[in-house]
Amino acid sequence: MYTQKVMDHFASPRNVGEMPDADGIGEVGNPACGDMMTVYIKVEDNRIVDLKYKTFGCVAAIAVSSIVSEMSKGLTLEEAKKMSKKAAAEELGGLPKEKMHCSNLGADALLKAIEDYEAKRDGRKSKDAGPEKEVKTAEDAPEAGSDRHLCAGCGKENPEGASFCMHCGHSLKS
Repeated sequence: MYTQKVMDHFASPRNVGEMPDADGIGEVGNPACGDMMTVYIKVEDNRIVDLKYKTFGCVAAIAVSSIVSEMSKGLTLEEAKKMSKKAAAEELGGLPKEKMHCSNLGADALLKAIEDYEAKRDGRKSKDAGPEKEVKTAEDAPEAGSDRHLCAGCGKENPEGASFCMHCGHSLKS
């Protein structure tokens, strides 16, 4: 059913983790089907120099995340934007037809991370960002380490701005 390369990237995923100082963050997925992905990128001189991700999902989703992380490092932003949705599946030696949507997640999350980076760089609000809370006084500002990123479903901490829990899939949006 899965190629040896898919199983290798599933069993030993590359570049897993969060990036607290990420230049751009892209989040995609569907908690109902269980495939969710957050991609973090670090950009220098218009080139992706580092990429980390957290994926909650099936064998194919994890393998796609891993291969996209390897394929993206070193690319310019323009090159990375052109990564086709089938590129990850092809690089993995193919995916079963019913799992091809997972290759879309990898490319979509990468594109959203790039769009987030570009919005921040250009002083714009990211398209996927939620409404900004106005901070009027120091008392209004969220404290570092506050429970604002804790999942009500499992109690685990999640990255700032996450839409769903990267541990159990519970929605974090109110």
